Amino acid sequence: MYSQSTSMSLFNEDDWEGDILGPGYQKHTIELGSDPDGETDVVATVVRFNPDSANSLDHEFFQRPALLWVHGMTDYFFHTEFAEYFHAAGFAVYAVDLRKCGRSHRPGQQWHFATDLRFYFEDLSAATALITSHHPALIPAAHSTGGLIVPLWLSDLKTTDKALHSKIPALVLNSPWLDLMYPRVVVRLLTPLIQFLGFKKPLITLPNDGLGSYGRSIHKDHFGEWDFDTILKPVEGHQKNLGWLRAVLLGHRQVHKDLVNVGVDVLTICSARSWFKREYSPATDSADAVLDVKQIQKWAPHLSKPSSRVTVIPIEDARHDVFLSIQPVRKKAMDVVNNWLEGHRIPR
Repeated sequence: MYSQSTSMSLFNEDDWEGDILGPGYQKHTIELGSDPDGETDVVATVVRFNPDSANSLDHEFFQRPALLWVHGMTDYFFHTEFAEYFHAAGFAVYAVDLRKCGRSHRPGQQWHFATDLRFYFEDLSAATALITSHHPALIPAAHSTGGLIVPLWLSDLKTTDKALHSKIPALVLNSPWLDLMYPRVVVRLLTPLIQFLGFKKPLITLPNDGLGSYGRSIHKDHFGEWDFDTILKPVEGHQKNLGWLRAVLLGHRQVHKDLVNVGVDVLTICSARSWFKREYSPATDSADAVLDVKQIQKWAPHLSKPSSRVTVIPIEDARHDVFLSIQPVRKKAMDVVNNWLEGHRIPR
């Protein structure tokens, strides 16, 4: 079990090694021990953009506030343009690949499999303790499913570890997944069945949900410009199961019942519209092809109290991952985030 008291020893520069993203990127693996879901031992992988090879004696780098990228389902950190932009803006940019995801997947594990979203809290607390042992503050920047997990974690952290929570002055969400993107009558009918079967038979796999058009819109071998690893992030998505979906629905219920309060100011960015089609078309490049943006705009204000602490900014022509949108949309999105952080007096 990782604890904050071990964070200083874990920030040994000798423990950082080269990352798959190439020069300037390093990774550090945090061993988290046994898996509550009974698969092989789990780890979290912290990635940082460190182009000047700074070490613990480099006061300029380590006096910067940190941004911590948290990925979504069927995802991992490969967002070099995001890292380079915010490094130039005065942040130290980090990311975490959560247990069984991306760099943290190990043999004997189902990709992204967790029957309780609270299992990820340990990963996030470990990464935060590690980073804030050398940086004065940390701002999570969480995407999609990560945009559900992180608010749940922060809300819990507010009471379970006030010292660690105090290191987090703000939260940025990138198209957070806060509701099922299906007709309400369908959701109401299916939710009890999913919750029952997801508990009794968590390994039952779900049918492909037809979201491959989004993956094809962003990968360079199809219609996009991004050269991500399709083992870590398959274009058609990783296989999902009922146990995982049950955990997501329980997370949604906490948001919908106003049981979540992250306790900090929140910026939520998302596309201005959704476009759900199984086949790719140019319209896929300028809309959220995964989530219903109206649901994002409805539920995001419920994440912090009072709701006025939450700012929601739709970005015209953005994709589901706003920072993978076409230029100049993604540049506009990064400017929006940077300006919001500047307005919140995050010191740099």
